Amino acid sequence: MSLHQSTVVEAALRFLDSEGLDQLTMRRLGAALNVHGGALYRHFPNKETLLDAVADKIVEDMGAPLPEVPWPDQVQLLAERLRAALLRHRDGARVVAGTFAPGANTIIGSDLTIQVLCRAGFPPAQAGWVTFSLFYYVLGHAIEEQAQLRLPTDDDWRDRTERLDVQVSPQYEVALDSLSGTDPGERFAYGLQIFVTGLRHIQKPPAAEADTSGTGTSGTEPLESPRQEQGR
Repeated sequence: MSLHQSTVVEAALRFLDSEGLDQLTMRRLGAALNVHGGALYRHFPNKETLLDAVADKIVEDMGAPLPEVPWPDQVQLLAERLRAALLRHRDGARVVAGTFAPGANTIIGSDLTIQVLCRAGFPPAQAGWVTFSLFYYVLGHAIEEQAQLRLPTDDDWRDRTERLDVQVSPQYEVALDSLSGTDPGERFAYGLQIFVTGLRHIQKPPAAEADTSGTGTSGTEPLESPRQEQGR
């Protein structure tokens, strides 16, 4: 069988979906491809480099053009894109979180987010900090979502707390009941809203849009998407 890197990556994704990350080895992937495990090393010297390529494949849609909407909506859309990409494959969040080097798609998605934030008035350095903070939030939330899917149906946080003999407040009980009983998408959207609201609070308008006439420009007017500006 003639192998290409793309063939191996696609096979690894199928293996993840069926067996999970903990079961993935070069030998087992080779068996799934009906080739000797050593044949894979001609394309990937080890499992880590394979997972780097798989992670970059998972996030390949992050750099798609954005609609012409205000920058907070663009930031929200980018976060939702990343979450959807991570949840599309079993253990996808763990794979992306564990990568050792960013691939082309990862860089393109990060660059697009930084461009959006810079157009909103954030200096490049702070735009980078915000971008990584946003991606960390999405990754962490997606990891928890996918971990919950692996829990037994009878797993109950109240039983665990009782076994630990830890006294908790009534407020904690309500909060944890909500965490375990609410749709994860709803919780994600709420946290993302808090994140974007905080960005709007600290955002400064770009110099070209800053109000110097006393007219009260807020700096939160609709902005051009990166794609539109690149087309000039």
